Amino acid sequence: MVDARDTLERLMNDRGDSSVALSRLLGRNAAYVQQFIKRGVPKKLDEEDRRTLARYFGVAEAMLGGPVAVVPASMGRKRSGLISIPQLAVGASAGPGALPDSERVEARFGFDAAWLRRLTASPDLVSAIRVEGDSMMPTLADGDDILVDRGDAGDRLRDGIYVLRIDDALNVKRLAINPAQTKDARSVEVRSDNPAYPSWPDVPAARVDVIGRVIWVGRKVV
Repeated sequence: MVDARDTLERLMNDRGDSSVALSRLLGRNAAYVQQFIKRGVPKKLDEEDRRTLARYFGVAEAMLGGPVAVVPASMGRKRSGLISIPQLAVGASAGPGALPDSERVEARFGFDAAWLRRLTASPDLVSAIRVEGDSMMPTLADGDDILVDRGDAGDRLRDGIYVLRIDDALNVKRLAINPAQTKDARSVEVRSDNPAYPSWPDVPAARVDVIGRVIWVGRKVV
């Protein structure tokens, strides 16, 4: 059985949130969340509080003491109007280059299905990874979580920010398509948004191993 208090404390610590800030989010007194975690008061979260926290952390309500929903297998990754997106244990470098040591799923984010489908026609091909480095500042910062649409590449390649594989390392860069060339002989410019880092003009598109297009970024406010 999932311990809602342990889960909430872990989620809070992972994101660097304070119990006071979460209490304010719920419209409760400043000690509310701390008392729930440490003293077991209240014994369980109010339904509305639980729903608010689940949405805030992007987890199922069952992880915070809510009922476990029975969902038909045919619904696949969709759960109660949400689509579960895996966060992979790899980083996309916005700097010197990150070697992907694993593609295991380390967490999952829940996104509203209708909202996600406005971003992509292939939500089943979307995954989340973390940005490492500062070469894409100010657009992307070190530690940002990004959604990568692996279905938006290949023949659909166009100007935008993409995750690329360069020498077995994952990088996130801006691509600009050279419009003066034919589809079979086109080239791209691989750019860093941070002017302190180099860009590579006129790279043959066939030599760029595109993993997917970046369609969303999430950032911790500090």
